[in-house]
Amino acid sequence: MRAEILCIGTELLLGQIVDTNSAYIGRKLAEIGVDVFHKATVGDNKERAASAIRDALARADVVIITGGLGPTEDDLTREAVAEAMGLPMRVYPEAREPVEFMLRGTGHGTPVGVLRQSVIPEGARLIRNDLGTASGLIIEDGARAVICMPGVPAEMRGMMESTVIPYLRDKAEGARSVIRSRVLKVCGPGEASVEDAVRDLLHGQTNPTVAPLVSLSEVALRITAKASSSEEADAMIAVVESKIRERLGDDIYGADDDELQHAVVRLLMEKKLSLAVAESVTGGLIAHKLTEVPGCSATLGLAATTYSNDAKCKVLGIPGSTIRSFGAVSREVAIAMATGVLLLAGADVAVSTTGIAGPAGGSAARSVGLVFVGVAWRGGVASARLMLFGTRSEIKERAAKRALDLLRRHVLRRW
Repeated sequence: MRAEILCIGTELLLGQIVDTNSAYIGRKLAEIGVDVFHKATVGDNKERAASAIRDALARADVVIITGGLGPTEDDLTREAVAEAMGLPMRVYPEAREPVEFMLRGTGHGTPVGVLRQSVIPEGARLIRNDLGTASGLIIEDGARAVICMPGVPAEMRGMMESTVIPYLRDKAEGARSVIRSRVLKVCGPGEASVEDAVRDLLHGQTNPTVAPLVSLSEVALRITAKASSSEEADAMIAVVESKIRERLGDDIYGADDDELQHAVVRLLMEKKLSLAVAESVTGGLIAHKLTEVPGCSATLGLAATTYSNDAKCKVLGIPGSTIRSFGAVSREVAIAMATGVLLLAGADVAVSTTGIAGPAGGSAARSVGLVFVGVAWRGGVASARLMLFGTRSEIKERAAKRALDLLRRHVLRRW
């Protein structure tokens, strides 16, 4: 079964609202083996919406629409569906009655706009809305179907769970399959390096497929399999995952919902190591990420944001001569910060950052995006020089991630 997702609402095109509905719908459809090959967004215009619905019906067995079912004049999804499918509109009293009952309970009358929501394409099956006033719709045309749900995420999700997923399962009876995915997460190597390592798997397979996904300082490899059961799909994924792990090794820090901070906290807890953090350029972002992980107090003892040179000297005990000789943004100061916070906390391992996030503050010798990371442990130190790019917030995010990854790699090597 092939499905297409159509989102209706000018606010989506203007960027005033972020479309989270499509991601949710796509995940739910994948769980029951329904393929989604196209997704479109159109504004609050009946003619353009009707055209988009006709195009979708020419390609898909099921068209799932969100948005445009409200009570205002620009909520035109019902009219657009009727026009696209050549159906007359009629009043559905059963769509009005629960709304009137809900409004009576609040002491309000029934606005004219809400009454508009009961004028629906003929032949539609209503989907009950327990959280709002707009009914969802299922309109069948032979083997094809159009499903309309409100754009409000909570209302849409309630309808998906209660009605749409069971409906699609029944519709796909006899041709049912499942789509399963596993995402392996990589920090350190760039997209090109990762692709070179798994190029044959990216381009030489159709089931499972492997696709790279790129974000700030990370590359994810999504392995997707389609099979007749979850167990069969998971077994197919496991074969490919094993090949990828053999090639990328410790470059893979986690899978699926893992973030770097989860991997770091988990590793430190496994090794029974205590951690201290000293930050300058990242301004507490590393500490924030770590403390997002439940139970991090078992490993994180002290986190210091020493942004000024004075704070570096007074809190971490860095000699002023070190900063004067090498500059606050230097390998020497990064190592001194890590060593200072390690001794201050009595920790097993420490990580530090110092750099220039911009947009100002750079020079010919030290440009915006220059970051040094220090790692210290009892008996040794290490450092890394990074040249990062992006906006101020992006440089901070990249620096925090790379620092956590360098910490992770040193712990793996030394403990």
